[in-house]
Amino acid sequence: MPLASELRPGATVRLEGDLFRVVEAVRHIGSAQQKGLVYLKMRNLRTGALVERRLRPEDEVQEVDLERRPMEYLYTDGEAFYFMDLETYDQVAIPAKMIGELEVFLQPNQRVPVDFYQGNPVAVVFPDTVDLKVVSTAPALRDKESHVYKPAILENGLEVLVPQFIGEGDIVRINVYTREYVDRVEKRG
Repeated sequence: MPLASELRPGATVRLEGDLFRVVEAVRHIGSAQQKGLVYLKMRNLRTGALVERRLRPEDEVQEVDLERRPMEYLYTDGEAFYFMDLETYDQVAIPAKMIGELEVFLQPNQRVPVDFYQGNPVAVVFPDTVDLKVVSTAPALRDKESHVYKPAILENGLEVLVPQFIGEGDIVRINVYTREYVDRVEKRG
């Protein structure tokens, strides 16, 4: 079993009976009066909740291996999201609470990896960023300013703040987890 000091972002561990994916691992070196600690920020794969834990560097943790399969998103019935395995064509239902607020980034027929543990789906793996088209935004007050932001509505219904130079029809890159504008990918016409 690996030690807490060996954990890196992206690792999947079992703690208190639940599976967690490490989002951030910060090591603090101890001093003569205080021992070192490892601060972990982790996402619960069952509930999607973000939790923080402090462990001693010498604490052993149970790291688990997940099987990642390419899946295609089909539809939702409100309680579950249904995905199809691209190799076997089997359909898998994933509870809505496992996807949570990220559901706005799922589009029908979209291909996404799904992680499985002991044959059961435990996480849908979303990319860090997605490219979406701006369908509605106000005209620019000053075309060259990039530090002044305005609201824009994207093709998936999400409202984000974008720089003044972004217009309707532009394709913008959005961070999935913070829902913030990252960059303009393509300028309209």
